[in-house]
Amino acid sequence: MDRTSGISVAGRFAAYVGELTKVVGHVDRAGPLRDYCSGLLATEGRRSVEPMAAVTAPSRVSAQHQKLLHFVANSEWSDEHMLAKVRDLVTPSLTRQGPIETWIIDDTSFPKKGRHSVGVHHQYCGQLGKQANCQVAVTLSIANHHGSLPIAYQLYLPRAWTDDRSRRAKTHVPRSIRFKTKPQIALEQIRAAVAAKVAPGIVLMDASYGTNGGLRRAITGLGPRYVAAIVSTVKVRPVGEGDPKPKRVSVEALARSLPRNAWRTITWREGSNAKLRSRFAQVRVRAAPIRGEARFAEETLLIEWPKDEAAPTKFWLASVDPDMPLRDLVDLAKLRWRIERDYEDLKQEIGLGHYEGRTWRGFHHHGTMSIAAYGFLISEREKIPPSGLDRAAAIEKSAVPSSYRPRGAPDPAAAPRPEFDRHYPSPVGRRDCTDPAAMPMLHSSDVAQPATKFVIQ
Repeated sequence: MDRTSGISVAGRFAAYVGELTKVVGHVDRAGPLRDYCSGLLATEGRRSVEPMAAVTAPSRVSAQHQKLLHFVANSEWSDEHMLAKVRDLVTPSLTRQGPIETWIIDDTSFPKKGRHSVGVHHQYCGQLGKQANCQVAVTLSIANHHGSLPIAYQLYLPRAWTDDRSRRAKTHVPRSIRFKTKPQIALEQIRAAVAAKVAPGIVLMDASYGTNGGLRRAITGLGPRYVAAIVSTVKVRPVGEGDPKPKRVSVEALARSLPRNAWRTITWREGSNAKLRSRFAQVRVRAAPIRGEARFAEETLLIEWPKDEAAPTKFWLASVDPDMPLRDLVDLAKLRWRIERDYEDLKQEIGLGHYEGRTWRGFHHHGTMSIAAYGFLISEREKIPPSGLDRAAAIEKSAVPSSYRPRGAPDPAAAPRPEFDRHYPSPVGRRDCTDPAAMPMLHSSDVAQPATKFVIQ
């Protein structure tokens, strides 16, 4: 690799981290912040604190381990301020080829053994596609067709944790934290983004969030528009059929009643092997009630029914301009794939799920630093040549002693990277999302490109 190129990357990395140090408070945190961020980018295999300590300070691993551990588990710096700084630093690179188009609500899970890590509970785990012991974090990302970046990240804490004083104390859960459903957490993140005047975007969400009528209404009240995936049993009233009060029907039944000429084949983007295309139809409907009014708000129902399927497969309710062309609406709805790339890269390339501590602060600090490291990769994408051996950039580090083994490692091989979160749709109707008792204002009443791998030269 060209040595000049390596120095240039190192210089940009130093400048990036230098900006991040402005929001961690005490000057003594600047070194650990730099080392933690570089450790996430440079460490091979599992990126827990000890391996990162060996990579960033091989001659004093024990002391470095304690410094990094204190920084991530105990230091009282603000995750919100750090994520805001990352957003400010990365947004110019993200928007160089076009403005922010969407905000994406989602959650990601981390399988865990045992029961002592904060938030671990037997619940639906998207990474495994089944109920399992795991932690779940709710995220909000900003995105366009060129990239995306998480700007909010919060652990979902089940009632089994919020109601257990002993477990809260052992993992240092703040007293201010009370039980909130995932849609409630997502709404708080959107409210904060609106208040911070984040570049506006249309809110995208999968069916575990979009089916929640209360959440859709609350988002509308804050100002953003949305394209929300819903389940097939959501009921709507078709608009413009001459009947002043048409019957409520499920969106699947409505889809089946549409004439053949209502369907169009749309291609929305290039996939890994071929163009992605399917059949779609759109219908104006009334679903979510307008608060304080007897009538219902009009929305666009978008339906996907692949030609080789026996039934419609996907449904969305959209509060966008009714004159938006069908092709543009499909392209917008399908842009939610960006969050899958975020999760894949954050887990495989950065080690988002590798934190081994048990506390609330440590979980969030590690997640925030992972997003910060990921943000640097995003800002570097335009400076990196096309794929190939020269595509990797260099961040200098000292050689790790050949005899070093992370604690508990059975052999010299690098720890395997976990399978990325394939993000199977979460079951809708589960208690944490739609329980009316737990979420009186937010339950639904309608229901019948990859990150660059940094290598060391």
